Amino acid sequence: MTDLDDFAARLKTLTDGRASTPRLRDGVVTLALDVGGLGPDQRDGLVAAIREGGLTVPGVSDVRIAMTAERRSMRILAVASGKGGVGKSTLSANLAIALHRLGHKVGLVDADIYGPSQARLMGSEDQKPVARDKKLIPVTGAMGVPMLSMAHLVEPGKALAWRGPMVSGALGQLIDADWGDTDLLIVDLPPGTGDIQLSMVQKHKPAGAVIVSTPQDLALIDATRAVSLFAQAGVAMVGLVENMAGYACPHCGEISDPFGQGGAEREAATLSMPFLGRVPLAIDIRRRSDAGDPPAAGEGPHADAFRAIAEKVAAWLEQPASA
Repeated sequence: MTDLDDFAARLKTLTDGRASTPRLRDGVVTLALDVGGLGPDQRDGLVAAIREGGLTVPGVSDVRIAMTAERRSMRILAVASGKGGVGKSTLSANLAIALHRLGHKVGLVDADIYGPSQARLMGSEDQKPVARDKKLIPVTGAMGVPMLSMAHLVEPGKALAWRGPMVSGALGQLIDADWGDTDLLIVDLPPGTGDIQLSMVQKHKPAGAVIVSTPQDLALIDATRAVSLFAQAGVAMVGLVENMAGYACPHCGEISDPFGQGGAEREAATLSMPFLGRVPLAIDIRRRSDAGDPPAAGEGPHADAFRAIAEKVAAWLEQPASA
């Protein structure tokens, strides 16, 4: 590896992929830097760091940086289930937190227009988004994750009696908000395979889908329908998560709850799709979720369970598009 190659590798890490490959000619290094979504202090600090690093390369006398403000593409990851009550929203919130802790610039959309819950899960119920240039500005959820939900826009407890076109329009407003430098948007879909799911796959084209199910057969039947919907639309399957899983007693080996364990993992094998991991049925997860304190924001075995799933999702995101 040459000195310039070494600088290029360091540059990729330093700028989170915002810089082009540096070129060296007659002692001058040139490169382009995407500063879209960065504040003045962030931009100036990044430029200074690049110059300082470039001048350490032997033979370099100057570093010239062409700044652009191109908006980097934002990928959408849909979190779905065929059946309600499987903990999909809890998984979505904690997946967003865990990916954020892994270094991803993550945003979260609560696409359950009729029954939004992410504002409670992410501790942002008291916030209201504002609009700029006809686009909503996300509020701040747990761990600083930007997010939007209908719960931020309507009165608490008010029912929305909207037909399909209005619901699809609301979803569009949430997804097409001003997400700044967010490069990954987690969209928590409502259960089922109706208007919102169709709008998602047809208009917003998610890069992939994570399917959530509990271990029992009835939930897995509906999860299979969700897999079928995304497969028909050509959306890649990131994998299947088993939520509310039992755990084995260390003394007798008996599974601790009536949902059992392993059903989703077996179904993933049947469907030839990755199994991303399981989250236990635990009272601590329920209590912290109700309190707007996602377990993934802390430490311990429950945070570890969400982190393990996030690591597999992150590895999927890093694959080439053709993989």
